[in-house]
Amino acid sequence: MNLKFSKMHGLGNDFVVIDGVRQTVNLSSAQVRALADRHFGVGCDQLLLVEPASQPGVDFRYRIFNADGGEVEQCGNGARCFVRFVHDQGLTAKRAIRVETQKGIIEPRLNDDGEVTVDMGVPVFEPDQVPFVSPSREVAQSLQVGDEEVQITAVSMGNPHAVQVVADVDRAPVERQGPIIESHPRFPKRVNAGFMQVVDRHSIRLRVYERGAGETLACGTGACAAVVAGIARGLLDSPVRVETRGGFLSIAWGGEGTPVLMTGPAVTVFSGEITL
Repeated sequence: MNLKFSKMHGLGNDFVVIDGVRQTVNLSSAQVRALADRHFGVGCDQLLLVEPASQPGVDFRYRIFNADGGEVEQCGNGARCFVRFVHDQGLTAKRAIRVETQKGIIEPRLNDDGEVTVDMGVPVFEPDQVPFVSPSREVAQSLQVGDEEVQITAVSMGNPHAVQVVADVDRAPVERQGPIIESHPRFPKRVNAGFMQVVDRHSIRLRVYERGAGETLACGTGACAAVVAGIARGLLDSPVRVETRGGFLSIAWGGEGTPVLMTGPAVTVFSGEITL
């Protein structure tokens, strides 16, 4: 099977993006892992598949596969790359599109300055919907991580996140705690582990250990989750500038019941064709 693809990234969070509209694509988990392999494949954190919409009123369907081959619900940096890809590939002339995901409709928009703004939807704190096993609905909750107890905020941005506040993100125990939190039994579908340093009320620094991918240079939904958690805990005010290891995102949230808006870059690195 020959597949045409584009290699893209959002702040270093990198993707193999495949057009499933003009070519037939049916990838196994093993083939996704092969494409994602940085030594024997193209290399990426996630593979993004563009498909025709399956329902009226939307433009495309958006599917996301982590480097481990598993399909997941949402990817914020990928959403920005998605709209640039369909626009640059001539799949649409629209600068704003409606895209269906496993967790609902998102609305990315290509701005005049080349950056992309995505309506990421309304964040969810309800434990059963994150999902997070907890009898409490408190914004900050204790989580036992090995021999340590940490305070996290569990929130869904279409995918589950556990956000904790740290004093210094450079010294945060991402490599040690990340895998434990990711597979914690209180998160039945696993979770993305965020480590947030509050710089001031409109600025944070962030590292994220992503479910199925490990630590990435940036995580769009992780940035949204961190800002939402910070605002809900009274630590931040919208809008918030999020510094990741790959660059900066701007996140705006108006509070309970309102959608999160994420703005940042989307870059095409190269295009090619690979035989699987």
